[in-house]
Amino acid sequence: MALTSKIMDILNSGTNNPRPLVNANLESNVKGLYIIGDLAGAPVIKLAMEHGYRVIETIASKRDVGKADGEIKDVVIIGMGAAGINAALEAKERGLSYVGIEKGRIANTVDQFPEGKWIYAEPDKVPPKGKLWLDGATKEDLLARWHQIIRENELEVNLGEGVETVERRGDFFEITTDQQTYKARYVVLATGQRGNPRHLDVPGEEMEPVYHRLYAPKHYQGEKILVVGGGNSAIEAALTLMEQNEVTLSYRGDAFDRVFKDNKRQLEAAVADGKIEIVLNSHVVEFREGQYDLVVKKDGREEKSTRRFDHAFVLIGADLPVAFLKKMGVLLEGTWMPKRFAFLGLMFLICYFIYGVKAPIWPFNVDFIDQPQEHQIMEQTATHWMDIPGTVVFNEAATFQAIRQYDGEFNYNEPVTLKVHPGDSPPSDLKIAPDTELPRIVYTTNDPINLKEFLTFSFHGRTFSPSFMYSLLYCLVMTVFGAMAMKRWGFDLKDKYQIARFGSLLFFQWFFFFILPEFVFHDWRAYGLVYAWPLFFNTFFDSPTMFYIAWGIVLAGVLIPVFVLFHGKRYCTWICGCGGLAETLGDRWRHYAPKGKASQKWEKMGDVVLILAAGITIAYFFSNTATVLKPGVATARKIYSLGVDLWLVGIIPVTLYPFLGGKVWCRYWCPLAKMMEWLSRFYTKMGWSRFHIYSNDKCITCGECTRYCQVGIDVMNFAVKQETLDNSNSSCIGCGICVTVCPMDTLSFVKPQLEDHTIIPPNEIHEEQPITFAS
Repeated sequence: MALTSKIMDILNSGTNNPRPLVNANLESNVKGLYIIGDLAGAPVIKLAMEHGYRVIETIASKRDVGKADGEIKDVVIIGMGAAGINAALEAKERGLSYVGIEKGRIANTVDQFPEGKWIYAEPDKVPPKGKLWLDGATKEDLLARWHQIIRENELEVNLGEGVETVERRGDFFEITTDQQTYKARYVVLATGQRGNPRHLDVPGEEMEPVYHRLYAPKHYQGEKILVVGGGNSAIEAALTLMEQNEVTLSYRGDAFDRVFKDNKRQLEAAVADGKIEIVLNSHVVEFREGQYDLVVKKDGREEKSTRRFDHAFVLIGADLPVAFLKKMGVLLEGTWMPKRFAFLGLMFLICYFIYGVKAPIWPFNVDFIDQPQEHQIMEQTATHWMDIPGTVVFNEAATFQAIRQYDGEFNYNEPVTLKVHPGDSPPSDLKIAPDTELPRIVYTTNDPINLKEFLTFSFHGRTFSPSFMYSLLYCLVMTVFGAMAMKRWGFDLKDKYQIARFGSLLFFQWFFFFILPEFVFHDWRAYGLVYAWPLFFNTFFDSPTMFYIAWGIVLAGVLIPVFVLFHGKRYCTWICGCGGLAETLGDRWRHYAPKGKASQKWEKMGDVVLILAAGITIAYFFSNTATVLKPGVATARKIYSLGVDLWLVGIIPVTLYPFLGGKVWCRYWCPLAKMMEWLSRFYTKMGWSRFHIYSNDKCITCGECTRYCQVGIDVMNFAVKQETLDNSNSSCIGCGICVTVCPMDTLSFVKPQLEDHTIIPPNEIHEEQPITFAS
């Protein structure tokens, strides 16, 4: 059980914060149930509005909607935030029968933000979709406009109704609230997750003075206030409340690692002025009337104290409404159902077959059939009396001397003249005389062969082996999925960097990793023209020509280091075929890449593989003079070829694409990636590197950058603190997806201007960051 638990921890390490599983149309695994807004990953209001517009566009295209039915509506929309309101507006615009249900108030979470909170209409480059208004405004002005739009459009919205169950009944859904029951062909869930604040789960937390959001900070004056949490919401609340109150900030961690740079600066100033008391490594264990018990970890011991308070604000984030989703049958990302286990097994079998035949390895290297093998003897002169097998067929006409066998013996003194025509097969009782000029002849034998040999065939004089077919399949798979990835990140998001990157990967794959070695050079070593040692492990093995030796040294020792100086590890995401397959086929699962410190420790395996590759190569060079090393080098090469070049490059990582993201080999085992990382780290520490990712002050902690990083970097942690990300502090490969997905244009490969261009409303105090909620 312990081993199973560890394996599952590894497989689920990329989904510590899972979302409901939805397809490209935002439909969940429950057919007809759509999930939009914050709950489906829309990080800002404008993108949530787009969800609402798009989902109704999808539903309106169904054949079973738009037909009058008094009992069954076309769609029920649960949740009236930005996404839900925009969906309702679009449903009415398209003539669908609908109803919106909201358990609280319109835009409930936005409504509960502090007074005067400024709301931004980011991202600027994305135009708003639908009829809902959005522009930079205070919370109050925004809500007023939204209420006005709802009234003017006479939207059918029922407030104060909490949904209890959503169940499919044949071809429609039955939605039961705490007041009535609805029927609908489709359901749109737009509840968000901010309305489900995380709790401490301690006694007394349900008491009246304990809240999980700060609504009107001006109402609290001259009080003892406790704020619990270590994120931006908690710190901003403490900063807002400190002017008129005595504020204590309790946080379970030992430092505020994930807060905005300006918030941290203001907090440090407030502590220095004695306006806020910070208690780190602490947690509340109980609330009582006017008191709370606080446990502080200090010097390996826990100290408990009782303190007074008038009001407490527990601001420790929000939880996904998992119980509600499971009740509806909605699966979360990374949920291990029987189908997922079966998919893992199927992926392994497919990868084992493809790479096993190419190698070949057991059972594909086992001779299993006697297949007629054709052999051809070109024109030659017989040097002795030659036997001719009965399977011989003459390709060309000829006349030559031979002797026949009579009664089991050959009479060498009575040669005969033999005339043959193309296609003739001479009798087997025949010997060819010495010095006879033979024509071209062919003969066949029944030889045992393995599957790789069985699948090898010739066409127009060219031999096509499974290795060739593998290369062709590799190119085709990269092209199909590369086009999809290019559309997703490049054309759809209008990102020229991604268009160029995927275009580069496909060009290198087709030209340098297929056409050049297979059709121009007809030499497997030509793959090493771009694949550098130690990725191309056999660069210096098996008697290469001087050209390949010299080029291998220049490529690995000069060109790669110079490339790394300017581009870091971009070779992995712009050039390499291994990285190319991960970026194309593996792209759809990139958000499953393992995250956290444990997964970063696993990257040390790459150091081991690099040292092993270097050790074997160095030993090979010395083995030419120290022959005692040859047996060991030969054994080490076989182990490396089987363990690394087959299992770690091919079978294992590609099998795990749908479960651990695409960059399994590249991140954990590739020796070239590790060598480039060493070089880039050295260049960065020396101040020479030109590869960096910078952050401005616009981060809203939506987490999209971290979610889509294929090498598991906590990009948001760098962005929120405006720290530069490079290879001195990460294994970044320069794919740029974090830059692309950021809705606030926070990240950039170009250093931002020092000037602060943020527009801050004149009435805003400590509220300069945009709203991240979107539902």
